[in-house]
Amino acid sequence: MNEKEKVEWKKKIIQGIHEVYDPEIPIDIVNLGLVYQIDISDDGDVYVRIGATTPACPVTEDLQYTVEQVVKESVPAKSIRVELDLDTEWTPLMMTEEGRKEFIRKFGYDIVKRWAERMGIEEQKVT
Repeated sequence: MNEKEKVEWKKKIIQGIHEVYDPEIPIDIVNLGLVYQIDISDDGDVYVRIGATTPACPVTEDLQYTVEQVVKESVPAKSIRVELDLDTEWTPLMMTEEGRKEFIRKFGYDIVKRWAERMGIEEQKVT
């Protein structure tokens, strides 16, 4: 598998994962910043590392399973491994700009600014 094919696979995988939503915050896990890593080997093995908004999330195994199914439907991978990383602490700073705007539309406030204020982080470092 060449680099161009890997790039195409990655695009297809990310496109599919955009349909996987966090159960607590109704925003897809890509825009929440919960997709930490996607690797594709020369042999067509796919590795995806995802996180959760909280380690206590009761549906982390469901998220892991759903991402695996999305990868299966997106590309003809030789093997698929989806790792759930609960050690990396999620913060709103990990959200994409699109995710942040969607959060504001759905909830009426900017979670990133509110979180930064609570954490004592200067606003210009957040925006």
